[in-house]
Amino acid sequence: MSTTARLSLEEYESMAEKGIFEPRQPRHIELIRGELREFGQPVKLTLDEYERMVEAGIFSRRERRRVEFIRGEIRQMSPIGSRHEDVLDRLIKWSFASVRVGQVRVRVQSAIRLPQTQSEPEPDLVWAVERDYSRAKPAPENILLVIEVADGSLDHDLGEKAALFAAAGIQDYWVVDLIDRRIVVHRDPAPEGYRDIRGCSGENEAHPLAHPQGVLRPSSLWPGTP
Repeated sequence: MSTTARLSLEEYESMAEKGIFEPRQPRHIELIRGELREFGQPVKLTLDEYERMVEAGIFSRRERRRVEFIRGEIRQMSPIGSRHEDVLDRLIKWSFASVRVGQVRVRVQSAIRLPQTQSEPEPDLVWAVERDYSRAKPAPENILLVIEVADGSLDHDLGEKAALFAAAGIQDYWVVDLIDRRIVVHRDPAPEGYRDIRGCSGENEAHPLAHPQGVLRPSSLWPGTP
């Protein structure tokens, strides 16, 4: 689950020194008990401001600091456990077995850019159109499939994250539910949310929209379990 990130004084001072905040529209931003505030209110940052922070290495000063950008807010991401890591490993293996080399760029816990919602989340797994992303992160028109693996973050991934991806127009969003051992497939995005949501468990098959030859059975993610 992600929560609003508490920033250190060092991170804040580095932001100020590097001119992170919009240079053409000066902002009165201060740090109060680890929170960025503007005229006493929590700050909504722009996507450009956040990307300048990342490029400047603001968050790399703390070991294992994992943040993402959701609707103008910097969110602290929780560490992932062994069960999460194991299932993610299986999803990566399945991804490379499901498509031919050169068809899809498989990205693991890397950022995607959603300007429609002023967000830059870092999903567990993304299938993107094969191209060079060294100058720009994948945007909705480049994204074929997004997968999140969830236990403690389940409500967040099925709620706020699903609403975020739907508003951005992500066509195929899956949540791997570690608690009930199922895959929740979201499709047909609209501004108000996904209009087609279904659960898939056991030997039932999930097929990516962009590459329906790829078959994923939830049971394959938990081999040897009842």
